[in-house]
Amino acid sequence: VQLQASGGGLVQAGGSLRLSCAASGRAFSRFAVGWFRQAPGKEREGVSCISAHGGSLYYSDSVQGRFTISRDNAKKVYLQMTSLKPEDTAVYYCATGTGFYCSGYGWGGSSIYMELYKYWGQGTLVTVSS
Repeated sequence: VQLQASGGGLVQAGGSLRLSCAASGRAFSRFAVGWFRQAPGKEREGVSCISAHGGSLYYSDSVQGRFTISRDNAKKVYLQMTSLKPEDTAVYYCATGTGFYCSGYGWGGSSIYMELYKYWGQGTLVTVSS
């Protein structure tokens, strides 16, 4: 499977962006999809996850209430980002694996098991200026 993240760009603080994750090569709709980000000099962190059927959503504390994840199951998952802050600046990645539920990857627990995500997109850069 190949994933491609797009939609990044330069935006002022308080602005919005919508990221898209497109998949090819497998039944994308059958598996949970996560969004992650990595800022310069920092470790990659989980941002959000949506279950295969779209009924379970997870967000990190830092984006809760500002970001919304969704999927149309026609091979795309979206991350709507609003009220962007300079600290949201990072390369954003989408990823998927073989799990149906986000909880299987650790979402909702103390750690997210990124190693269980077998397929990663190339990342899209989001830069938020102050």
